[in-house]
Amino acid sequence: MNLVDCHTHTQFSIDSDADINQCLKRAQELELSAYAITDHCECNAWYPKEHYSEKELELLEGLDYKDRFYSSVEAVTKLKQKNEGRFNLLCGVELGQIMHDTDVARTVASDERLDFIIGSVHQVMGEKDFYFIDYTKMTMDEIFNLLERYFNEVYELCKSNIPDVIGHITYCLRYMKQRHNICPDISRFDGIIADCFRTLAQNGKGIEINTSGLRQGFGSTFPDLKYVKLFKDMGGEIITLGSDSHTPEDIGKGIAEAIETVRLAGIDHICYFKQRKPVFIKI
Repeated sequence: MNLVDCHTHTQFSIDSDADINQCLKRAQELELSAYAITDHCECNAWYPKEHYSEKELELLEGLDYKDRFYSSVEAVTKLKQKNEGRFNLLCGVELGQIMHDTDVARTVASDERLDFIIGSVHQVMGEKDFYFIDYTKMTMDEIFNLLERYFNEVYELCKSNIPDVIGHITYCLRYMKQRHNICPDISRFDGIIADCFRTLAQNGKGIEINTSGLRQGFGSTFPDLKYVKLFKDMGGEIITLGSDSHTPEDIGKGIAEAIETVRLAGIDHICYFKQRKPVFIKI
């Protein structure tokens, strides 16, 4: 089985202490067919503190992502050159909140060293990251309002045509369920999710299957089989797989299960990106 991991984090991500060399070593031990390092870069926190208003700072948990981005890309590029011809290491980025500052996003996307861009929405405009929200203080109407805003923002992200794939499209549910067992039925948003998938397919873009939910108590991938099938029905062809690892030990975890999800959806391939172009692998 060809295992790939196209969503991983290292010491250059604000929420990881994983040594980049240990991460590469682990990926090599697993004999991954492709391994992408995709450290966080949040477009709405690109600049130093002085750039933002007090109101904006209240919503941000980290700043200076410009420095983090260039440090990650430089380090990964050096490792790519060192391992050229021996291991398929890819230089990527998880680009968050693209629609909050598209100028920053386009600056990042113009970096020719990048093989791969994941576009993620970790926080809705005017709100904190989903990680920091206390859902017990919200009514279900407020939760559904937040989810509606999330999927509308994801739709705008799909139309932007900036990222190669949309990351963990049902991420918005993670902390509601894991911490508070709040499980809103998102089927009311299936129409706009289908619009997202149709737009991605028409633009030659894709989605990722993120396996972190399998090991973190959520119980399924982001997204699950239902939405992978919907992506296929909307004409989607491009699917990447990622563990969303923040430690060397989690690299590659859940990827075999994600491949089975792809198979059950009636799709016979997965892909990774090299120089911003999809490379397809039969499963």
